[in-house]
Parts: sequence; structure tokens; C-alpha cells
Amino acid sequence: MKFIRIGAFLCALSVIFGAFGAHGIKGHISSDLFEVYQTANQYFFMHSIAIILYGLFCQSTKRETKIWPGFLFMVGIFLFSGSLYLIVLTGVRAFGMITPLGGLSFIMAWIGFGAHARS
Repeated sequence: MKFIRIGAFLCALSVIFGAFGAHGIKGHISSDLFEVYQTANQYFFMHSIAIILYGLFCQSTKRETKIWPGFLFMVGIFLFSGSLYLIVLTGVRAFGMITPLGGLSFIMAWIGFGAHARS
């Protein structure tokens, strides 16, 4: 799997989203919603870095067969950050029901990463 490339692309995308938040919507939404946006972006960036780290780990240990933790990081970004971005952009707080599933994906990815590193 090409986790390093995917993670680098997602890092770039998170920077773009961060710039959009700071310069495009900051003055147009409430401070509470802007805080939600910042949380989405922080987790997006942090877990994009995690995807790169996981890719480097797999490459350096020649263990590229266990790819599910990397995929779970991506699923977590999509569900966690994506649902928070949707709340901010649409005002529909019901998207918040998706957010914990993204958090669970992150937790499972980190546990998988640790278990993979141990074996």
C-alpha cells in the first residue's frame, strides 16, 4: 500500500482546509463552530501524519501485509473530521452522530499499529 503518498496528500489537503478555515469561513461562523472546524482540522492533520508513520513502519520492517491500521486511519479521518466539517458547513448537528465512529476507527488504528509493531 502506498500509505506514505496517501498520507502526504492528506497532509496537503488538511493544510488547504486549515487555510480555508482561517481565511474563508472564520468571520462567517460562530466561534463555537470555528472551534469545531479547528478540531476537525487538527485530527485530520495529526492522523494524516500517522498514515505516513505507519507507511514508513511497514516499509522499514518489510511488513506491508497488515494494512488495516492504515485504512482505519483513513476511515477515521473521513468519519471524524468529515462529520465535523459537515456540521460546520451545513449547520446540521445530526452529523455529530457519525463522529464517534471516526473516533473508534482512530482508536482501533492506533491499537492495530501498536500490535503490528509488537509482532
